[in-house]
Amino acid sequence: MDTTTASPSLALPWRRLVVPAVMAAVLLWAFAPTVAELAHRWSSDPQYSHGYLVPAFALVLLWLRRDRSASLTVDGGSWWGLVLLAIGTAIRFVGDYLYLDWLDAAALLPCSFGLVILFGGKAALRWVWPAIAFLVFMIPLPFSLEIALAHPLQRIATIASTYALQTIGLPALVEGNTILINETRIGVVEACSGLSMLVIFFALSTAFGILAPRPLWQKLLLAVSAVPIALIANITRITVTGLMHETVGHKAADLVFHDLAGWLMMPFALVLLWLELKALGRLFLELPGADVPVKTPVGLEVRPPSAEAKSIRRRRAKDRYIPPTSHIPRRK
Repeated sequence: MDTTTASPSLALPWRRLVVPAVMAAVLLWAFAPTVAELAHRWSSDPQYSHGYLVPAFALVLLWLRRDRSASLTVDGGSWWGLVLLAIGTAIRFVGDYLYLDWLDAAALLPCSFGLVILFGGKAALRWVWPAIAFLVFMIPLPFSLEIALAHPLQRIATIASTYALQTIGLPALVEGNTILINETRIGVVEACSGLSMLVIFFALSTAFGILAPRPLWQKLLLAVSAVPIALIANITRITVTGLMHETVGHKAADLVFHDLAGWLMMPFALVLLWLELKALGRLFLELPGADVPVKTPVGLEVRPPSAEAKSIRRRRAKDRYIPPTSHIPRRK
């Protein structure tokens, strides 16, 4: 008698999890062609070769934030998830109708958020929202946006690299998007504009900002710093290539520029992010128990006032207290 009444209560959570699991499987089945197209783009386009790492990092982020899943309940879902599912479905229909692959892939994010809210509610959303939001870095940029960003990045890289080569003593000149050094011509084409580094470094700096135990404004600063880091990395690559053309030889320079540069720029960006974190840690110190960091000189240790110091301040304030003149009796 007791066993029959206990078994349904033990099996109830598993029965409640069947429907979310089925819905998740249906969502994956519906987006299977989109995910396959994304995987093909990651394997064929070097600009998005980091796409395989984005879902892996999202899973790691879920594991690191697993303590937030303790407040989840089987009946904590919200019907607002259906609204997001409807929005995601509409976005996908529009993407398919207009033949916009990036919009079709972007529909996966609101659908994922809607599924989480539908069966987990606010508690599940607080746990998984950074992981789902990070998936945006696996979606390719729209073609028009790539063209709009590539040209200014290409021009900045050409001019800045030429100035750097002139600074170290090489007779470098600019001819359009080509750098002339004596008899050597280095063409800064669209593939060398640094857009691929910008996309990768945005994902990398955002991952650093999520994992680093820093205030929100420092996390945002780390994410925004992907732009100067990508520019510095690309300018360094072109400058080193021009220097190697004049000192080592054309074969070695071409090897570094085309084959090794993509692998060497990633640790270079990690070093720059680490230096940025170190600089922020030395320039700004946080008071214990305070939410806003206090700017202090380097090397100065800031400590909160002790209980004894607070009592001394209260006694001094009490001794300096002067009552209002209206309460003092006048002499006749």
